[in-house]
Amino acid sequence: MDKFISVTVVKKANIYFNGKVSSRTIIFPDGERKTLGIIMPGEYEFGTADKEIMEVLGGKLAALLPDQEDWLVFEAGQSFEVPANSRFKVSATEVSDYCCSYIKG
Repeated sequence: MDKFISVTVVKKANIYFNGKVSSRTIIFPDGERKTLGIIMPGEYEFGTADKEIMEVLGGKLAALLPDQEDWLVFEAGQSFEVPANSRFKVSATEVSDYCCSYIKG
């Protein structure tokens, strides 16, 4: 899906790591929530409350997922899942564009 129709966009940005990661929240009519964001080069650690599906839209991200020892690389068009109530790391060597979907359990 290249675009979302009939959604609400939260104007205030979600800004993390001194502006190196930022996103905007979009809310669908059924309450589903996603964020569209940019990750600047660097390594970052995040925590989840809900299950998350991270879709790489541009660039490339390496991810160290919960209970894994090896980093996995995801390029544009690929995605990865992160369980609820967990922590994971991402690393970018170039500016990367992403969409994160939050899945309520």
